[in-house]
Amino acid sequence: MCFFQFTARRLVSQAHCGLKASSPKKQTFCLEMARPSSNMADFREVFAKAKHIAIITGAGVSAESGVPTFRGAGGFWRKWEAQELATPGAFARNPSRVWEFYHYRREVMLSKHPNPAHMAIAECEKRLSKQGRSVVVITQNIDELHRKAGTKHLLEIHGNLFKTRCTSCGNVAANYKSPICPALAGKGAPDPDTEDAAIPVEDLPQCEEDGCKGLLRPHVVWFGEALDPGVLTAVEKELDICDLCLVVGTSSVVYPAAMFAPQVSARGVPVAEFNMEPTPATNRFR
Repeated sequence: MCFFQFTARRLVSQAHCGLKASSPKKQTFCLEMARPSSNMADFREVFAKAKHIAIITGAGVSAESGVPTFRGAGGFWRKWEAQELATPGAFARNPSRVWEFYHYRREVMLSKHPNPAHMAIAECEKRLSKQGRSVVVITQNIDELHRKAGTKHLLEIHGNLFKTRCTSCGNVAANYKSPICPALAGKGAPDPDTEDAAIPVEDLPQCEEDGCKGLLRPHVVWFGEALDPGVLTAVEKELDICDLCLVVGTSSVVYPAAMFAPQVSARGVPVAEFNMEPTPATNRFR
């Protein structure tokens, strides 16, 4: 097990969502690396004693629901990768194209449902709450499937696909309209031969607060943007009190979420990783 000489708040202040952070300069290591174990009996024993469980989830949890990740080979919408569209600069240059991309994602998600992973996590929270134990889900996903499954204590560190934020007044609101505005009806096809709709800004989603009518944007954290400090404070509080951490369906490479579980492990808290294959963070856990 390795011990990283930093706190969540210090690293988060330097990291931006979607960017892989460089390794901290100051690190000290134990003489022996703890070998990962797959002994379920050991896990059940630790799980039975845990009072405050933090579950960190990523895109892998939603894979069986058919949620496109736009990562890796073939991860394109038309001819663009998500990293080219999910940025403040892309929205400033071409809000119509970015809204087409997010309109497509919203429409896809309206047809998706929680899978057994989401349901198991929600059931875990429900059962343990009856025993006076707590579960918090800290997710990098913006698809809202945890909430649909029934998870109550949920921290969405990258935002929510079904919330909007006004670029003028800053108002954040839930929005489940389909389509989100008339001009986007039938738009957003992912085929690479599809031409941009080139929708005028005044016809894109607008704020409904009295007298505002500012341009709305998806309430998600784009590449190059910092995470919401209020959400991060809540995450830090949960990580400080948890006595067991589960890492489910995430490769643990995108910062700052990638350091959440190593931070917990560094103070001696058991971390159980549930993934289809080892990840870069596997050997940092007890």
